[in-house]
Amino acid sequence: MTRVELVKQLLRPRSLFALAALAAVPILFAMTTTARAGHRNGTQIGLNGALSFSALNLAAAGLQFIAPLLLALVVALLGSALGAADRGWGTLRYLYVQPVSRARLLVGKWSALVVCCALATALALLAATLVGLAIFGWHPFHRLGASSLSPATALGRLLEAAGYVLACMLSIGTIALALGLLLPGPAEALGVSVGLVVIANILDGRGSFDVALPVHYWQSWTGLFDATGADLGVGLAIQAATIAVALAIAWTVLTYRDPAA
Repeated sequence: MTRVELVKQLLRPRSLFALAALAAVPILFAMTTTARAGHRNGTQIGLNGALSFSALNLAAAGLQFIAPLLLALVVALLGSALGAADRGWGTLRYLYVQPVSRARLLVGKWSALVVCCALATALALLAATLVGLAIFGWHPFHRLGASSLSPATALGRLLEAAGYVLACMLSIGTIALALGLLLPGPAEALGVSVGLVVIANILDGRGSFDVALPVHYWQSWTGLFDATGADLGVGLAIQAATIAVALAIAWTVLTYRDPAA
C-alpha cells in the first residue's frame, strides 16, 4: 500500500512542481547573498545574519525560512491528496471490496505521508547545502556573538533539527490527511489545513493557550545552534499528541463513513 500511494502521489505534476519549488527557494535565497560570502548578512541577526559564512549556515537559515509556511504548505498538499485521492478517483470502495482493511489502508497512507515529509525536508536541506557549498564553501558553523561550531558538530545538530522539523511537519500532514478523508476533495482539505496553520501562527504569542498549539514549537530547534541549547521534548510531545488525534479522526472517518460519500 505504501509503495502504491507513493507512486500515485509523487509522480503527479503538482507534487513534482511543489517539490521543485521547495528546492528552488534556498537556491534563490543563497543567490541573493552571494556578494556577502564570508561576511555577516547585513543587519540580520540569528541564523539569517550568519547564513553567508558556510554551507551549513545556509542550510540552517534556509530551514528556518521555509519550515513555518512553505514546507508546511507542501506537506499539507501531499497529505490532503493522500487522503482524498482514492475517493476522488472512485477507487476507495473497490479497495474495501478487495478486501483491503481500513487499518491497512490508513497505515499505507500515513506511511506514505512519512516518506513524503522526509523527502520534502531532505530535499530542502540538500538543495541549500549544495548551493551553499558552491557559493560559501564548507567551513565551521559561524554563530553571531558565540564561538563557531565545527562542521561535524554543526552537521549533527542540523540532522537533529531536520528530524524535529520532520515531526512538526507530520503533525500538519496528518491533519491534512484526515481532512482529505473527511472533506469532499483535496482542494478543500488543503485550504482548511493552510488556514489552520495561518490562524495558529496569528494566535501564537497572544495568550497562555498558545502552548497547546503545535506551531508554537515549530521553530524550537533553532536553539540547537544557540549557546543556551534547546529542549525539544515538549514540542515533540505536542506534535505526537496532534498526530494521534488526527489519526484517530482519520480512522473514525474510514470506519463509519460510506467510502463513496
